Amino acid sequence: MKAYLVTTATLFSLIAVLHAWRMIEERSSLATDPWFLIITLIAAAFAGWGIGLLRRGPTRV
Repeated sequence: MKAYLVTTATLFSLIAVLHAWRMIEERSSLATDPWFLIITLIAAAFAGWGIGLLRRGPTRV
């Protein structure tokens, strides 16, 4: 389970960072597109969620 969390948190972090970078580079078109901004925020939220689960550690059932 830990490998899955590391992989997904890394991928969503990478997506969020690349989207933010692309918005900075293409200020005129992407920064005003609400769908691109929403997708970026969702990717950042999933990345934060995954990192939070990793920091919490294993849970016992």
